[in-house]
Amino acid sequence: MEATFASAEDIVNPVNDSLDRVAQIQREWARERPDLDVSPANVIGRLHRLAAFLTEELLVVYRRHGLGEGDFDVLAALRRAGAPFERAPKDLARHTMVTTGAITKRLDRLEEAGLVQRRPDDADGRGRVVALTARGREVIDAAFTEHIENEHRLIASLAPREAAALETLLGTWLRAFEDPA
Repeated sequence: MEATFASAEDIVNPVNDSLDRVAQIQREWARERPDLDVSPANVIGRLHRLAAFLTEELLVVYRRHGLGEGDFDVLAALRRAGAPFERAPKDLARHTMVTTGAITKRLDRLEEAGLVQRRPDDADGRGRVVALTARGREVIDAAFTEHIENEHRLIASLAPREAAALETLLGTWLRAFEDPA
């Protein structure tokens, strides 16, 4: 028995019946490979394209504060730790979802800029602690304030109910990857 999937004519943006770039690609695949269900790309393709657009919009703010995405991530992880705004490098890696090697490079750059300082861990003489400097706290507080304003702007095209539904759906999906058990 031959499977039937959405026809090329059926693939439109359900919100306003116009084709976005992903829908155009889907229409072409539906025409060229009607034997395949390419519907997952309706979600994956849009998320991928949206992530690229959002990343660029977020980077604009980080750059205004002299930061790269990784720099912002490290400073934010330190700021979220609460006073005295410090974490061990291993904890920073866990809170920023990157390797300790990547953290080391970021810390070198941030320390050179005077935004963080490294010192021996008082509780473990062999360990190190990374702390925000006063200047680092000023930079991340200003950058984070602008970052949140930017995020509000970026989701403003969604109704509050739509944003809440999207948050729930994405959270459910993300947990399936982060905690597959």
